[in-house]
Amino acid sequence: MKLVGIDIGKNKHFFCIMDKVTGEIIVSPTSFLNNKDGFDFFIQKLKPYSKDSLLIGMEDTGHYHFSLLKYLLDNHFTVALINPKTTDFTRKLQGGITKNDELDTFTICDVLDNHERKKLYRITKVNRFDLYEQKQLTRHHHNLKEELNVYTNRLQKSIDIVFPEFNSLFKSKYGTIYMNILKTFGSADNIANTDIRILRKCFDIKGRGNRISLTPEKLKECAKASIGIPSSSEEIKIKHLIDQIELINEQISEVDKKIEEFSVQNNSPILSIPGISHFSGTSILAELGDICNYSKPSQIIKFAGVAPYHYESSQYNAKHTTITKKGSKYLRKTLYQIILPVIRYNPVFQQYYQLKLSQGKGHRCAQGHCVRKLLRIIYHLLNTNQQFDPKLLR
Repeated sequence: MKLVGIDIGKNKHFFCIMDKVTGEIIVSPTSFLNNKDGFDFFIQKLKPYSKDSLLIGMEDTGHYHFSLLKYLLDNHFTVALINPKTTDFTRKLQGGITKNDELDTFTICDVLDNHERKKLYRITKVNRFDLYEQKQLTRHHHNLKEELNVYTNRLQKSIDIVFPEFNSLFKSKYGTIYMNILKTFGSADNIANTDIRILRKCFDIKGRGNRISLTPEKLKECAKASIGIPSSSEEIKIKHLIDQIELINEQISEVDKKIEEFSVQNNSPILSIPGISHFSGTSILAELGDICNYSKPSQIIKFAGVAPYHYESSQYNAKHTTITKKGSKYLRKTLYQIILPVIRYNPVFQQYYQLKLSQGKGHRCAQGHCVRKLLRIIYHLLNTNQQFDPKLLR
């Protein structure tokens, strides 16, 4: 068996080849460009060895390794992806104080050559770059939602300055009429000094969901009595913030449409769990990747960072600990976003949640128990390709 360690870079990569049995370095660290010519050069260096006798390792970090990984998988090589924390720990364990690209290739070979019962890497068996696309798209959705939250908070701050009573006039925020009024006038002072006929045009919007109890006359009356401060700078900010919010909402709609297409294409059994939507289902599948990389449910629980942190020594045992929060933060975020709907729509989860509360657990802790139960169910459904059946749950 020959071990190939690759240190990934933006413009070029380094690799070395080591004999697993003797530990001899067959090919010293050599660089190759991150382009087609570089990839072909690398493949030529591997040609003296059969593909079955090669194990290629690289760190699973950033995005610079994606093109090379796909190229190797397309050419039917066996590739092991390594957590960067593992290589960093191995380097420090060996007393390494110097880090460079050439030495890192040796460290990666050392990780591949470990004799521990538990492997420090995972083999990528399936060329599933559709999952990579889905992961990028669902993460983009998360980021857009965070941006939207930032802009809506800024908008509320400006509203509190120019028309603090404005929100109390509406049952819900950010509707068509709500945004139209803000974008057109921008302050209580402008509304108070506007002709009522012009104001009525902002209310003249047809369509389902655009009917509100507020009248133009009531709005004008409230604006005249407002304690808001006239501010041209805040009016400009409000207009620009609404433009940003509307743009982000359009982008989210576009992303949601594509995610739903992926979800229908996946046709995953986890969508049969009440409370899991097209977005959350696709996000979970994309973050987990190939389910074959996990041999038991506890591994995906650890990967999601929702395993309870356990600390025990000869003199101390921590009874109340938090979750580790290691692994994919996007997966963890999705799980905590959907767990309340899952509890609400599934009697078994409701009973489990209430059981944990009756045992003295807090709300957040009981949620964590439900999240771990959900991941165990997801693992089972993906491995057996069965539909969710609450009758089979204990």
